[in-house]
Amino acid sequence: MYKELIDKKAKLAVIGLGYVGLPIALEFARKISVIGFDISKNRIEMMKQDIDPSNELSKENFKGCDIEFTNSLDVLREAKFFIVAVPTPVDEHNVPDLTPVLKASETIGKVIKTGDYVVYESTVYPGCTEEDCLPVIEKISGLKNINDFKLGYSPERINPGDKNHTLASIVKVVSGCDRESLNEIAKVYEMVVKAGVHKASSIKVAEAAKIIENTQRDLNIALMNELSIIFDRMGINTYEVLEAAGTKWNFLKFQPGLVGGHCIGVDPYYLTHKAKELGYHSEVILSGRNINDNMGKYLAKKVIQHIIRNSGDVKASKVLIKGATFKENVSDIRNSKISDVVKALKEFYVNVDVEDPHADSDELQHEYKFSLVDKPATDYDAVIIAVPHEQYRDLDDKYFAGITKEHGLIADLKGIYRNKIVSRDYWSF
Repeated sequence: MYKELIDKKAKLAVIGLGYVGLPIALEFARKISVIGFDISKNRIEMMKQDIDPSNELSKENFKGCDIEFTNSLDVLREAKFFIVAVPTPVDEHNVPDLTPVLKASETIGKVIKTGDYVVYESTVYPGCTEEDCLPVIEKISGLKNINDFKLGYSPERINPGDKNHTLASIVKVVSGCDRESLNEIAKVYEMVVKAGVHKASSIKVAEAAKIIENTQRDLNIALMNELSIIFDRMGINTYEVLEAAGTKWNFLKFQPGLVGGHCIGVDPYYLTHKAKELGYHSEVILSGRNINDNMGKYLAKKVIQHIIRNSGDVKASKVLIKGATFKENVSDIRNSKISDVVKALKEFYVNVDVEDPHADSDELQHEYKFSLVDKPATDYDAVIIAVPHEQYRDLDDKYFAGITKEHGLIADLKGIYRNKIVSRDYWSF
């Protein structure tokens, strides 16, 4: 398979061209012939014009790429090596929603041929690729894994907004259904991953490796959030504590914050879901999730308490939230915990304005039922700097004094204005 791709006698297809799929497709397209497949006709038309719908890549990233963008099954059928990079969200009850990955499996089942390869990159629980996705492909295609085609799993490690840790510079975990597929899949990825590959012993091991990467981060952030709640009651600043503790060589430098996005705030639920199916109720992981999922309400409570103490009229109060995306310097609003803060404040009839230089107002309205203001007012009772976008980092005490009342609170979640706010009350996680 590797030689066919290198000689351009076979094509590689990437199914799902979002934050994960598009960078992968373009990286391979600099080496071999690629088909970029997505079910969204609008996204396909944008990419044909060298526009990344996710606003992560520039037009320059499309240059010199041998790639055909399409939503046609007939075109997709020309490929022999398929990479699945569709989202794997959870529903409103935090139960894994496998709809996208199963739909992608149906699509592959319609186009796969004898001798083809299928590699999943979507984050799933251990066993999902072989137990949930593979049967769909086999049923629709009439082909059998190993005998007729090869199955593999290589978890994505794309970090939105990170220009340093890119696909080529991060070691790629790869796995296959047998030794032959493992070696071929490894060689294919080695074409574009300069950092090299790690061959996992099985597909389940590779799935598990991915799921614990984000679970580990989630738990560490949960610890920081719990410490923040404790230290707040003690009247000491969490970031000052972390700064002091961080002078020890082996101290892990995590920070408190709102945990959203499509990875850290979602992936642990895939693992705990599978554990529950196997008769084990996770305690540590779900405890961490509970802490992180409630930080939005905790933040809103702190702001409301300040308003009650200083003005007493919550219904007449105004709060500005700066930042609506799930992390700094990206436009991605998936699973943004800012929506939890807005909802909690509005439950107390607080008037809430939200601004963000990266987010799309229409998308926020569609997803969370609130939109962005064009320009902040000048009479806020509190300002919450929820996402430390680069555009916010140079703001000073004079700026915040100009948009708040004298009793205004500056709630700086990431501590970027620590020791800089003197004319207003200051608080951070």
